[in-house]
Amino acid sequence: MRELRYLFALLVGSKRKYVDPSRAVEILKDAFKSNDSQQQDVSEFTHKLLDWLEDAFQIKAEEERDGEKPKNPMVELFYGRFLAVGVLEGKKFENTEMFGQYPLQVNGFKDLHECLEAAMIEGEIESLHSENSAKSGQEHWFTELPPVLTFELSRFEFNQALGRPEKIHNKLEFPPILYLDRYMHKNREITRIKRDEIKRLKEYLTVLQQRLERYLSYGSGPKRFPLVDVLQYALEFASSKPVCTSPVDDLGASAPASGMLPAQTLPSTVEQQGPSSSDVPSTSPVQRSVIHKPFTQSRIPPDLPMHPAPRHITEEELSVLEGCLHRWRTEVENDTRDLQESISRIHRTIELMYSDKTMVQVPYRLHAVLVHEGQANAGHYWAYIYDHHQNRWMKYNDISVTKSTWEELERDSFGGYRNASAYCLMYINDKEQYLIQEEFNKETGQILVGMDTLPSDLRDYVKEDNKRFEKELEEWDAELAQKAQQEKLLSQIPRAPAPSPAPVQAGEPEYLEQPSRTDISKHLKEDSVQAINKALAEQEDRGPEAIMDTAIKLEYTRLLKLAQEDPPPECDYRLRHAIVYFIQNQAPKKIIERTLLEQFGDHNLSFDERCRNIMKVAQAKLEMIKPDEVNMEEYERWHQDYRNFRETTMFLMVGLEFFQKKSYMEALLYLIYAYQNNKELLSKGPYRGHDEELISHYRRECLLKLNEHAAALFESGDDQEVNNGLIIMNELIVPCLPLLLVDEMEEKDIVAVEDMRNRWCSYLGQEMEPNLQEKLTDFLPKLLDCSTEIKGFNDPPKLPSYSTHELCERYARIMLSLSRTPADGR
Repeated sequence: MRELRYLFALLVGSKRKYVDPSRAVEILKDAFKSNDSQQQDVSEFTHKLLDWLEDAFQIKAEEERDGEKPKNPMVELFYGRFLAVGVLEGKKFENTEMFGQYPLQVNGFKDLHECLEAAMIEGEIESLHSENSAKSGQEHWFTELPPVLTFELSRFEFNQALGRPEKIHNKLEFPPILYLDRYMHKNREITRIKRDEIKRLKEYLTVLQQRLERYLSYGSGPKRFPLVDVLQYALEFASSKPVCTSPVDDLGASAPASGMLPAQTLPSTVEQQGPSSSDVPSTSPVQRSVIHKPFTQSRIPPDLPMHPAPRHITEEELSVLEGCLHRWRTEVENDTRDLQESISRIHRTIELMYSDKTMVQVPYRLHAVLVHEGQANAGHYWAYIYDHHQNRWMKYNDISVTKSTWEELERDSFGGYRNASAYCLMYINDKEQYLIQEEFNKETGQILVGMDTLPSDLRDYVKEDNKRFEKELEEWDAELAQKAQQEKLLSQIPRAPAPSPAPVQAGEPEYLEQPSRTDISKHLKEDSVQAINKALAEQEDRGPEAIMDTAIKLEYTRLLKLAQEDPPPECDYRLRHAIVYFIQNQAPKKIIERTLLEQFGDHNLSFDERCRNIMKVAQAKLEMIKPDEVNMEEYERWHQDYRNFRETTMFLMVGLEFFQKKSYMEALLYLIYAYQNNKELLSKGPYRGHDEELISHYRRECLLKLNEHAAALFESGDDQEVNNGLIIMNELIVPCLPLLLVDEMEEKDIVAVEDMRNRWCSYLGQEMEPNLQEKLTDFLPKLLDCSTEIKGFNDPPKLPSYSTHELCERYARIMLSLSRTPADGR
């Protein structure tokens, strides 16, 4: 009891990110040990916890009683009473019983009220209102509801055929506000009247639905159609232009010389007459498979009607028939509409049956939802709790506590969507404000928050723990500072001088000066020389400055044209030049101008006199640019983004190359970094990165294929292969799942995660060696962990050095190969 008090006090006032409950949990585990040594489910644990707390409070209350009847807060908060009224073998009985968690069956019901209605009535309840009957049955009526009402949803059942428990994934809706008036003993008479009325309405509703079904599925054969459509088709047939010949008579002229009909006209006649050994010999070409040859065998004579039509019909017959069909169709449409409206009205009447003022006096507000994801034998638990002061839902998932929404709670808790569903609902009496209202200081009248709400002994305990935590932080900071000092001293130790790189023009973008990517400068040099030669051809007699201005304009015009084109996916002009990337992403004009000046001021242009003069003019102009004219921090950010774009391209390209070689483990890490880097780029603009869906598809496919491979290794039963399969899952698949779950809009990713989990959950209950069962039991909670907290990954894989020409060529090659590969649903 003391450890639980400490635990809850720390939850209120601790400065730690999360509180470790191990000490309290270990005590509870020892107290709740069962003889059969089997793992208890959460319902069993909750029952035992409530009983244990009730006993503990009772002992405390007995010690402190002062002549009065001791009060037990557990009983007052969590326990209610109901009256069981019934007939057993013809004898009436009434019993008052106490309840804590109220159990409800889920299977076969669509919402919480249906579950409650079924739980409150057992057996042949008609016998309760008759004087002489031997039938048995009973009704439950709440006589006293607890302030905190807990419903235990039974989502597990034992499959007799398979000999193992199974989880029920059916969808079950529950409301944020639950009115319990219809289940109260004081309202039993009016509730019985309303139940009888609902029963009558549902019987009438069934009749109406059956009648409507006859209109919507008309016919006596296996295929049925809406009657209004049947009448419309008949009207269209009757109104078609009459023909005087058989649909096959006018094909005689185009028949083969042998007198036989073409193969594709035979099936209809053969099917009607049935095969005949005398008429159709076994060697007849009719029995060979038909080869469809467009525009030869299948030509339709120009005078043949496109649709079947009556051969003989008079104007008078057509007029009478059209009039009847029009009238009948109108009658059917009216009947169908009347039935649908009546059904809707009855549904609405049933929905509003308990909405009158007398039946909305006992409101209970949903306070907490406990969720389980997985199968009957394994899974992961988390909870949603409503913060009444902030008016929002919070999600408590292990050490992660995050803001949530009713929509997320619905998706995770109702069931029917994934393997996740609620197994426990906690409602609180909406009229008992003391359950949620803030506490006030009796002397000052100020609101008490945090540790001020705790008793003095618990407040002192939390303060001591916070002091220990602060000391731990100080020790941690000191340790980090010591490591940093050691690294600094090591960095000051003299080392052998490394060969100095060639001098680089100050202010050049980093990706132009990296030794491993010097071909970028070489590529830009070729572009610059071409622009200079064109400028010289146009203005040979002008000076270097005029030539440079013309060359820059020519180069900008060329790059602008590339930026405005709409090339195929394999040809990405952004990889050819940073300016194309800048133009497409609307970089400031000053950034583009400086980048062009640096291109023409590059030292690689010093190979001949004319280019050297232009290089010097560009360098002089760069030096003349004042600090307030170009924001250098912004300039560096743009060039850093372009470096990131090229790096993302390389991650994507290498990952796709590995994928096509079926090296999925190698491909996965490249595609993960491609996706993460690309997502960051796209957050700044739609043209900053690559197609997100493409990267997402291949990242997802990698994970699915690795999951299949790991599952196959596990199924082999060989110790080494089983271990290898689990290594793949633990080191590659499981760390990646939060990446797929973090974006809830990515439906395909969420479905893929469910497919992977279901594959492993399918092993539960299967016959297997004890050591395999133990490994599976140990591994499944990691796989089913729904936390979206992204764990740390290895350092990014090292990228090879690519020239601009090689990068564009390899990128084009891999993208072309993808366009020739089926998209697998992408």
